[in-house]
Amino acid sequence: MTPTVPRKLQISAIRFLNPAPLMWDFEHAPEQSRLAERYVVHSTLPSQCADELTSKSSHVADIGLVPVTTYATARDLLVIPGCAIASLGAVRSILLVMRAGTTMKNVQRVAADPASRSSNAYTRILLEKFYGARPEFIAQTSPALTLVPEGCDAAVIIGDPALLALEHSAARESRTGERLAYIDLAEEWKRHTGLPWVSAFWAVRPEAMKESGLSAADITADFQRSRDHGLAHIDDLVAEWTPRIALPPAMIRDYLTQNIHYTLDDACLAGLDLFYRYAAELNILPAAPLLRFL
Repeated sequence: MTPTVPRKLQISAIRFLNPAPLMWDFEHAPEQSRLAERYVVHSTLPSQCADELTSKSSHVADIGLVPVTTYATARDLLVIPGCAIASLGAVRSILLVMRAGTTMKNVQRVAADPASRSSNAYTRILLEKFYGARPEFIAQTSPALTLVPEGCDAAVIIGDPALLALEHSAARESRTGERLAYIDLAEEWKRHTGLPWVSAFWAVRPEAMKESGLSAADITADFQRSRDHGLAHIDDLVAEWTPRIALPPAMIRDYLTQNIHYTLDDACLAGLDLFYRYAAELNILPAAPLLRFL
């Protein structure tokens, strides 16, 4: 009998700045060559990570850095413990941008960021639960390059475009004469709930593990070690990302060390539990099962 050759696991990652510490070992020596024998990495947008992991017709990914909303709709996934994209306060890269005269109470039409599902769901919870607003959410086919599209009075913007919009807000107002309000949605969540905002975590299709020959302990160790090594190389990440994104090095460093929290700890799990509870109460998501860890 011919022995079965273990299959490499396909990873769907996010092509933004914020996951950079999580990806350190997958992209840098000395661990990169070892991990390349186990995994193949593909980068895309958060919403597409979810699609690639959960598609029933053909699985593009075995592991994905998915929006937390995914777990409420795809119930056969396992979560890699310990790793997350979260925030303990202001996050800077998840914004509700509103036109002058619009408030959280009177917003009527919101352009949803097509790159995100979690941020759009959090926005609906904040507006409905804490401000009594019931705005219409308008799906977009591309990110809001004009910040707030025609016909909307607010827009959800995430990731690197949000960081750039915030950094260049004063220059934009001077150039266009349009005054916009930039609401940090993670900070709003923390203010109302006292708990962290959790945007994404690593999720795994359990059946893929059988074909890879890797154990749960192997995978968990690989991903947690990569996170730890990334956090130990923040200065290197700042140097790498400064030519890639039009932000000052000091801002990139602050973002990676102060704004983003990379550990799925007890406080984050409590925040996530509350998010799922509110989302189900408001019929934004189906009731999520208890988290099942790898």
